[in-house]
Amino acid sequence: MKKLFLVPTPIGNLEDMTFRAVRVLKEVDFILAEDTRITRTLLNHYGIETKMISHHKFNEHISVERIIARIKAGEKFALVSDAGTPGISDPGFLLVSHCIQAEIEVECLPGASALIPAIAIAGLPNDRFCFEGFLPQKKGRQKRLLSLQNETRTIVFYESPHRLLKTLQQTAEFLGGERKAVVCREISKFHEEIKRGTINSLKEWYLKNSPKGEIVLLIEGL
Repeated sequence: MKKLFLVPTPIGNLEDMTFRAVRVLKEVDFILAEDTRITRTLLNHYGIETKMISHHKFNEHISVERIIARIKAGEKFALVSDAGTPGISDPGFLLVSHCIQAEIEVECLPGASALIPAIAIAGLPNDRFCFEGFLPQKKGRQKRLLSLQNETRTIVFYESPHRLLKTLQQTAEFLGGERKAVVCREISKFHEEIKRGTINSLKEWYLKNSPKGEIVLLIEGL
């Protein structure tokens, strides 16, 4: 069976792992892990003894052809990221695209992703939305925000805690500070927090309260 499995992993609570995901990780020959130390905690929790191979954005260009060759030779691989669904603002696209070119089947299991709970709980229109992932850290950042000024759909960003305030300041400048916005922090974890307001009010809040953990920022469209 020439196939690559994409296996979502919990974004916080380890109980969010599916029975099927556990079974697949036990049955494959190798698990490609973004950070083997983080994935080891998950594997230990579920008694999964499958061997891991480090596969991340810094080495995927070097290792992708070798992995393709091993799958073609009959070895079974699963790809996981540190949290959530592989390929969604995480390594995965390069390997998937090479598998498709090599006529290797790719199967993605349903499972955890910070995007869907955030858009469901935010209270902003979610019949249509625009997922932007992480904004460029430097070059292209302002250009991306300018391109979103007339976006009518709810806009969704992933953001790190140390860049959240900068992003709120810049979205206030380029999109308008009175737009409704929501910060979803640490989804599914013990300290989960949902903050709703305008971009300006959230900016003022986080000026006084430094955020921690993984963040999804949602902003209403025009």
